[in-house]
Amino acid sequence: DLHVNGKLTVIWRNWDKIINNPEMIYVNSVKSHEIKGPHLHKNRTSYFYCIRGEIIVVVKDRDGTIHEIHTSQDSPELIEVSNGIPAAIVNPMKETTAEVLVLADIAWRPDDNEMENVEFLKYDWEKFTRDN
Repeated sequence: DLHVNGKLTVIWRNWDKIINNPEMIYVNSVKSHEIKGPHLHKNRTSYFYCIRGEIIVVVKDRDGTIHEIHTSQDSPELIEVSNGIPAAIVNPMKETTAEVLVLADIAWRPDDNEMENVEFLKYDWEKFTRDN
């Protein structure tokens, strides 16, 4: 039978060694034309996988270069943001809330003071909130 009844997408397998034993897994939603971040995690490495809609992960690497990584439910990709690297998740869509599966190698605790808000000076965040 050649009937296709859907698809299976592997996010993580313990034997792939892509992710160092995730300790926290959650779904992060980003409303239409909204931005979460930018901030960095001092100790935690995070992995993002878009499961609904479309997102752009905006990352500033160690030399200050800013990268925009586009991914969506139709073109999924696992995006790694290492500890100490500032990033933001942007939903560029007009009417749809994006949902992102997040895997982290260190679990969040209320008193860990592990996150730091940062600014991307001279970066045009408004281009994501304008109707194009």
